[in-house]
Amino acid sequence: MLRALAFGLVIAYLVLSVVAIDNDLTNCNCDDEGFWGIQSILECQKVSDFLIAVAYFSIPIELLYFVSCSNVPFKWVLLQFIAFIVLCGLTHLLNGWTYYRQHSFQLMLSLTIAKFLTALVSCATAITLLTLIPLLLKVKVRELFLRQNVLELDQEVGMMKKQKEASWHVRMLTREIRKSLDKHTILYTTLVELSKTLDLQNCAVWMPNESRTEMYLTHELKTSSSNNYHRSLPINDPDVLEIRESKGVRILRPESALGAASSGGSSESGAVAAIRMPMLRVSNFKGGTPELVDTCYAILVLVFPAANSRVWNYHEMQIVDVVADQVAVALSHAAVLEESQLMREQLGEKNRALQQAKKNAMMASQARNSFQKVMSHGMRRPMHSILGLLSIFQEENMSFEHRIIVDTMVKIGHVLSTLINDVMEISTKDNGRFQLEMRPFGLHSMIKEASCLAKCLCVYKGFSFDFNVQISLPDQVIGDERRAFQVILYMVGYILNVYNGQGTVIFRVSRESGIDGKDDKPLGVWRSSMPDEHYIKFDIGISEQSSQSDGSISAVNHASRRHISNEVKEGLSFSICKKLVQMMQGNIWISPNVMGVAQSMTLVLRFHTQPSFGRAIFAQGRSAEPVSNSQFRGLRVILADDDGVNRIVTKKLLEKLGCQVTSVSSGFECLSALSAAENSFRIVLLDLHMPEMDGFEVALRIRKLRSQNWPSIIALTASAEEDVMERCIRVGMSGVIRKPILLQGMADELRRVL
Repeated sequence: MLRALAFGLVIAYLVLSVVAIDNDLTNCNCDDEGFWGIQSILECQKVSDFLIAVAYFSIPIELLYFVSCSNVPFKWVLLQFIAFIVLCGLTHLLNGWTYYRQHSFQLMLSLTIAKFLTALVSCATAITLLTLIPLLLKVKVRELFLRQNVLELDQEVGMMKKQKEASWHVRMLTREIRKSLDKHTILYTTLVELSKTLDLQNCAVWMPNESRTEMYLTHELKTSSSNNYHRSLPINDPDVLEIRESKGVRILRPESALGAASSGGSSESGAVAAIRMPMLRVSNFKGGTPELVDTCYAILVLVFPAANSRVWNYHEMQIVDVVADQVAVALSHAAVLEESQLMREQLGEKNRALQQAKKNAMMASQARNSFQKVMSHGMRRPMHSILGLLSIFQEENMSFEHRIIVDTMVKIGHVLSTLINDVMEISTKDNGRFQLEMRPFGLHSMIKEASCLAKCLCVYKGFSFDFNVQISLPDQVIGDERRAFQVILYMVGYILNVYNGQGTVIFRVSRESGIDGKDDKPLGVWRSSMPDEHYIKFDIGISEQSSQSDGSISAVNHASRRHISNEVKEGLSFSICKKLVQMMQGNIWISPNVMGVAQSMTLVLRFHTQPSFGRAIFAQGRSAEPVSNSQFRGLRVILADDDGVNRIVTKKLLEKLGCQVTSVSSGFECLSALSAAENSFRIVLLDLHMPEMDGFEVALRIRKLRSQNWPSIIALTASAEEDVMERCIRVGMSGVIRKPILLQGMADELRRVL
């Protein structure tokens, strides 16, 4: 609009100039009168100058907004342009004062300066505009690029709209497919929805048979009227192989057998596309990922109508590809659901079985705890008390017969105590391992005590007893005396329990020189050529006295004994005994009809002898100091034990040694007695298994109570654990006495601690 106005003003000026020339107005004498007079023209120029000045002064106000919004180079040009416009307006304003009067010097000087500044600013603006030409070109180029980007964006938006439409179709199809988890419903819904979306002539699904040798047409949208409805194709068909090996949609050839079989019985069909669908199950994921497992594939075939001559485009193929993946996922979910339901039922049964097993285990644990409590309170503690009292009797002066009886009672008590400890240890650890005590002992004395006890048992049962020991047996050996004695007593009891008639029990002990026993093969592994190793054979059998008159009765008894023997041999007691013997690197077996006896039990054990070191040990053992109360007379001892009987017996042992004993029944009473007596007690005997406060905690509190002068603390325990001594030393105890507490053992430990 401004351009049109300026163009109109220029045209009007040219027309007026031509009219003036044609009318010869330049030579007319019209200086003082008329419209074309000098005064009128000067007035018009003056008014025009003032109007131009006003217009020039108003333009910069509008340009200040563009200055605030533009960048630095354009801002500088706009500022120059504003200065140019202001100077032009000032020039016109000053020029308006030069009409009709005498010009003053100041007016002419101001007008000259204004024109000069206007010229400078205009030149500078023109030069600056030249430098802005590259920027303007860049802006133009950027504009071209933006137009190109807009076109590309329009194309992408169009593709996005198409993709959105395709995704909408896919979501619709997926929603319809996933409405059910039945395989046949999923496949039929897929065929129907694809046919509606893509306007198909027919849609079919081919699946392999169990042997994967043929592909069968299992689902079809339009059923063929032909009799061969369940048509099949070999698995090695070229189209089938190509589809199974490719991942995307494949366009079938017009002469394809797969396409012709999927046309729904129509002789003419349009373009045919096919894609594979993996049929995954839970078993596919058990041996690795599906890519590494031989996956079974089904084939989805889609047929266009022949009337419209349509071809498969990219978006339709993309829809088919995505829908095939969704169908494969839905079928996999259906298979997983079916298998998970079966697994859930199996897990439910297993869970119920586990709950029952847990309940049984808890009941067994409670029964084991009750059993241990009964064994500890009802058998082990009384036995320890008996052994403690017997150790006092051993130190008394008595006759030879009484001493043999007391020593035998002590030996049997130790065997029974060891057996009770083994039973409790088995019930606690459940590993079938026993702790052996390998130490020097006299083999001859052990055999003599065992034979005396066996003779007593045989006489009680009504049997005769025969004892035969080889003279060349070693005397001082190293081994577990209690375990060996325990096994020998078991053998005697086994023989006496099997036989109820009259006979003679034969007890033979000899050095083993050859492998001639039953199941004696392990001895070949254990046997070595070391001179300090000796294999001692213990054989206990029975020889019956039978006659012709009671032959039938003897035969019946022999048959019953054989049945009992087999039953006992396979029982728990023999198995535990055999495991114990094998831990001692020996062997035990039952031998019928050996050395003229009806039945016998044989035990072979390995013992060590160390001539130099062994003699010193045995000499030291024989020269042990006798129990005397002179060293412990007046020794103040405080005893803490929760069991009343054991506390009384232990107190008697200490008083037998000459100690002054204060007995308490708990850890709190022990701490109270120590606090009241200050430093008068030198020895503190603590049972480690007191109920309210155990011995370890009492020892720690004693250390805190007596930070400098504390008494020596000795632990009393029936535990066979290996780390008991280490734990006692860690809390500040000076020694450990293992139950059963005997007089000699008590004296030795007190002597060592003091």
